[in-house]
Amino acid sequence: MFMDVETATKDRGTILAEERTNLAVERSVMAAERTLMAWIRTALSMIGFGFTIYKFFQYKAEDLAAGTVRRPNAPRNLGLSLIAVGTLALIAAAWQHKGFLKQITPSRKKQTLSVSFVVAMGVILIGVVTFYGVLFHSGPF
Repeated sequence: MFMDVETATKDRGTILAEERTNLAVERSVMAAERTLMAWIRTALSMIGFGFTIYKFFQYKAEDLAAGTVRRPNAPRNLGLSLIAVGTLALIAAAWQHKGFLKQITPSRKKQTLSVSFVVAMGVILIGVVTFYGVLFHSGPF
């Protein structure tokens, strides 16, 4: 009953302005989702390139024993750096994404998890596992 009295006192211009505001908020949320997906793509590329460099330049035991390789750990270190930067960048982007959603939609009591945020968490987990595997030469690689 209280809602009927409140909407009855609003004129058509106020109702239209509220609808436009709600649509603007939704467009901003969708833009934030697209931005997070771009960060996911970038982080996944960096993690993939880092792992590829590490695997591509793995030297044979004979080459290492003969001493023909000048810096045998350089590809591993570059790979680790790319994996770390990609993972840390995605962590920062996901944190910024969550903060932006809290700021722009304070009226929502319960934030629903978006697909892009769940995918970001999965890629972060992949990055951490890959970093650990390359660092300690363990895992299925």
